Amino acid sequence: MNLNIKGKQQNTFDAIVAGSGISGGWAAKELTEKGLKTLVLERGRDVKHIEDYPTMSLHPWELPNGDRIAAEERKDYQKQLRTGYTVKPSTKHWWVKDTEHPYQEVKRFDWMRGYHVGGRSITWGRQSYRLSEMDFEANAKDGFGVDWPIRYRDIAPWYDYVESYIGVNGQAEGLPQLPDGKFLPPMEMNCVEKHVKRKIGENFSDRMMTIGRSANLTQNHNGRSRCNYRNLCIRGCPFGAYFSSQSSTLPAAVATGNMTLRPNSIVTEVIYDPEKQSASGVRVMDAETGTYTEFYARIIFLNASALGSTWILMNSTTHFPEGMGNSSGELGHNLMDHHLGVGASGDFDGFEDRYYYGRRPNGIYIPRFRNISDEHPDFLRGYGYQGSASREGWKRSVAELSFGEGLKDELATPGNWRMGLGGFGECLPYHENKVTLNYEKLDKHGLPTFDVDCEFKENEIEMRKDIAIQAAEMLESAGLKNIKLRNDPPAPGLGIHEMGTARMGRDPKTSVLNKWNQVHDVKNVFVTDGACMTSAACQNPSLTYMALTARAADFAVNELKKGNL
Repeated sequence: MNLNIKGKQQNTFDAIVAGSGISGGWAAKELTEKGLKTLVLERGRDVKHIEDYPTMSLHPWELPNGDRIAAEERKDYQKQLRTGYTVKPSTKHWWVKDTEHPYQEVKRFDWMRGYHVGGRSITWGRQSYRLSEMDFEANAKDGFGVDWPIRYRDIAPWYDYVESYIGVNGQAEGLPQLPDGKFLPPMEMNCVEKHVKRKIGENFSDRMMTIGRSANLTQNHNGRSRCNYRNLCIRGCPFGAYFSSQSSTLPAAVATGNMTLRPNSIVTEVIYDPEKQSASGVRVMDAETGTYTEFYARIIFLNASALGSTWILMNSTTHFPEGMGNSSGELGHNLMDHHLGVGASGDFDGFEDRYYYGRRPNGIYIPRFRNISDEHPDFLRGYGYQGSASREGWKRSVAELSFGEGLKDELATPGNWRMGLGGFGECLPYHENKVTLNYEKLDKHGLPTFDVDCEFKENEIEMRKDIAIQAAEMLESAGLKNIKLRNDPPAPGLGIHEMGTARMGRDPKTSVLNKWNQVHDVKNVFVTDGACMTSAACQNPSLTYMALTARAADFAVNELKKGNL
């Protein structure tokens, strides 16, 4: 037998990270800074900071077709277009073509994806909120899902650690349902938002409004420049003024000399050694050539996104016919996303002599106030609001028939103030909300695709009614007029907060991961992205992914040193 020992040595590392987005970048940083030679595998193309942000500074008039993609291109993005804001000439390079990366919807599910180094850390909304003690206790208290294997005290130091590094602006408010963090100076509300905040405080004893907590720098921080208020974040920021893998964690990993980054590398399965009863590495397809290579490591972090990491586990069937880590039967189940597209908006008369400076890349936040001390009769859990106030601009007159000097005057004069509140509601973890592999319908690489069977149920539907009504009542209490309620037909996905499908839990019989994000069945495999979430809460989840990743990496390295992995 001829063994290519040298080739295997060249492909052997201390750690492997699959994915380079929000959680993958953090895994890379933490593992390399702790001294591990780490291979970071990204299924998409390389994206270098600044160099590969082609539209970062283009003006509206420099974008073709009013920043709308041509009709003939739409066929490639039928699902990615559903957000209404992602696939444009200014941003289409961040999103996959649905024709190349299809999935099947048993029920409608809007799966928004970007395959490139940095992933959705380039395009995320940057809202950064901690989960609270009541969020970690919720499943145990009301019986939905399984109990989280951790509590707030377990993750709180890691929230501190992550916030201090990435830079999160915000205002401390002392609320138990929304723990305060390590904040940079907050952004400022405009005059109408301050007015509405005051009126909500005067008229409602159970709720308040604060400025959003976002990962945009309000002062220079950790070698990165403060925000310039361009609000072009989704195109990539040349100043590094918001957190992304490119501007923050990957450069830190590079600086250690311990990271090897390999783009165009699709992890198709985790390799299992039955004699050692542990994972020995991963099998990787080259996205450009279709050839396969195996890489080896003592620990493996799956950070390919919630459904991406679950896909890898489900496709790892050589020694696990039902998928690696699926002894519980829960792999692929309990898919969650926040429900949105519901709230209210209205007009405000007044402050005609007031305006605002710049384009603030942040809004306001109204923390959850339902099911905290009193139980709502119609639904469990809760919701929060995001929104903002602004003055109508020149676009209000596009359909008008005025012309000449009168038109010039109209377009040069700011319009009325308007304010909107949009709810982000929690989705319960339902076992029947799931993904399954389809080996007949393949993607452009010949790999199996997902069938997605997920829906919002009665609890979410009842919650949405309250979200719209309460938004309208708060705006009305602040004196807004012409209030319009919004409650779009609900379908999961557009929150772009996929969670669950490889949940954490206390019991290997009912969960995929333990309290350290280890796969119960294969202890040297860790999953720290959205797949690990046991419940959804109503807060944006990315900060939690980062904290869980840093925590798991610290544990993994300590276990390696002890010889336990």
